[in-house]
Amino acid sequence: MEKKPGFLSARPERIFQMHTTHSPSFLGLHQNVGLWNESNSGKGVIIGLLDSGITPQHPSFNDNGMPNPPLKWKGKCEFNATNCNKKLIGARNFVQPNTFPTDEIGHGTLTSSIAAGNFVDGANYYGNANGTAVGIAPRAHVAMYEVCAAIFCRESNIIAGFDTAIEDGVDVIAISIGVTQPQPFYGDAIAISTYSAMEKGIFVSSSAGNHGPDSGTVMNGAPWILTVGASTTDRKISAVAVLGNGAEYEGESAFQPTNFSQKLLPLVNGKGCESLNSSNVKGKIVVCDRSGGLYSRMSQGRLVKLVGGAGMILINNKRLGSTTFSDYDVVPTTQVGYNDGLEIINYMKSTSTPVGTISFRGTTFGDKHAPTVTFFSSRGPFMPSQGILKPDIIGPGLNILAAWPDPTAGQMFVLFYGTSMACPHLAGVAALLKNAHPNWSPAAIKSAIMTTADIVNLGNDPIQDETLEPADLLTIGSGHVNPSRANDPGLVYDIQPEDYIPYLCGLNYTDDQVSIIVKKKVHCTTSIPQSELNYPSFSIPTESSAQTYTRTVTNVGEASSAYKVEVFGLKGVEVTVQPKILKFTALNQKASYNVTVKSLDLTGHSQGYLIWSSHRYSVRSPIKVFPHISVM
Repeated sequence: MEKKPGFLSARPERIFQMHTTHSPSFLGLHQNVGLWNESNSGKGVIIGLLDSGITPQHPSFNDNGMPNPPLKWKGKCEFNATNCNKKLIGARNFVQPNTFPTDEIGHGTLTSSIAAGNFVDGANYYGNANGTAVGIAPRAHVAMYEVCAAIFCRESNIIAGFDTAIEDGVDVIAISIGVTQPQPFYGDAIAISTYSAMEKGIFVSSSAGNHGPDSGTVMNGAPWILTVGASTTDRKISAVAVLGNGAEYEGESAFQPTNFSQKLLPLVNGKGCESLNSSNVKGKIVVCDRSGGLYSRMSQGRLVKLVGGAGMILINNKRLGSTTFSDYDVVPTTQVGYNDGLEIINYMKSTSTPVGTISFRGTTFGDKHAPTVTFFSSRGPFMPSQGILKPDIIGPGLNILAAWPDPTAGQMFVLFYGTSMACPHLAGVAALLKNAHPNWSPAAIKSAIMTTADIVNLGNDPIQDETLEPADLLTIGSGHVNPSRANDPGLVYDIQPEDYIPYLCGLNYTDDQVSIIVKKKVHCTTSIPQSELNYPSFSIPTESSAQTYTRTVTNVGEASSAYKVEVFGLKGVEVTVQPKILKFTALNQKASYNVTVKSLDLTGHSQGYLIWSSHRYSVRSPIKVFPHISVM
């Protein structure tokens, strides 16, 4: 193959895996006002999804109110002609060519409905989360590229899916797929394919992975990709553990029986609930823990039901922390967080006759801890390039009501979780911004999303992780997406495709390795440190001497404006910025500044923020400083 014209590289194929209602309103999106109004709800924008196929008959993909596809659209529909419409304008199957790209596992249907599902009244999951289901960009078009069979996705299919989506004319790509062990970019099919997409002006949103809370697990971290972690919303399907001492601990369950006795029942500690005796638990509420045993939540519930238990209180282990799931349980259940579980166990130890019940309170809103990072959301640093802070952003990814392809028991929607659910939320946001700002580059859209993100929760405290302690930057990146603010960011950090080449050369890649990524011959005559890339965030290794990095911002706010800089939160390092004021006299005018970082008594990591503020705008960049850097 090396002797054939156009040959770049060859290696063994790898197998990739998938990452997998209320969230639009939680993000501040409402009909006929605000960003939905200003962006025409994404009208005319095409979102391509590389996933497991789609269910075209699902009501989320009806085309009521949809415009015709843009004239630039070149894609095909490999369903029967009646299955595609003005909403679902394209569908291709790269797993089994000449076969309908039907979704056999649900993943692609879920992600497509989150990104751009149309309005569906009366959506619910077993009567919970009632309301109108709708995607983030309800007037955007959907194109599905089936590249995955079950949860496994062949590299060759992914590459073919990207190439076709680019040729078809999509504007945004959502891909919730990745490998467990991130590779150097020249060996990463997603990094290479998304570079080609970015060159064509296509925005790419990708899931960060579901391997949290361990550090260094984030994937899809190329700087031309928006890497998305998962967080909670303020909605819960509430099931409250009520104890004999009057204490109440809110958990969750989608099984909401209306006739469960509020009489206090005996509590029994079943520990892992892998082996229960009917004589000990019949008629009682069994307290089980998620201690990493062989039994899943559903299996534990089935066993409790089998031996006659009246209900189950399922306690998270420390790893899961406060992350609770709204599953449809087989026995009356509440899943509670780790800290609350410790209180429940302490109560049971404090009395010889512990009693309690479960109060099922349906769908509730207003959790002040929201958004909270889920335990499974993968964490930085991104090992192949630690000089780029990853993940970039977090978005809704827990107990998300989304379309389901198998309407068993009449359920057209399910509650699902994963960074796979967060990724299409951000793809939808990008589609809205693409409509509102058609001339913005992918990097400008990404910058707008990152520099306007929220860093406090609904309780006005710093966003927390699953431990309910403040989350660090390797967990939340720039923060939680705020679509309305992203529509008017003031300043953006723009990056042109050719700007990435010195960055890639700075990773100590060879000329041939960089050429594989950018798909043209490159000679690395110039290179820059990773932290020098004009990125909206900073991830800076400290050296023995002071380090200076340059950033350039573009004015997209008010023509005549001035911004003053402030740096806060960093400890153990000295940070100076020059100049301290940036002045603009026109739109699209650029201005540069230098950031100098000097280690004082830094022994570990330090983090904070750099903010440029005018009378109207606040443009915030997170800064992570660490003592060393390594390159894969």
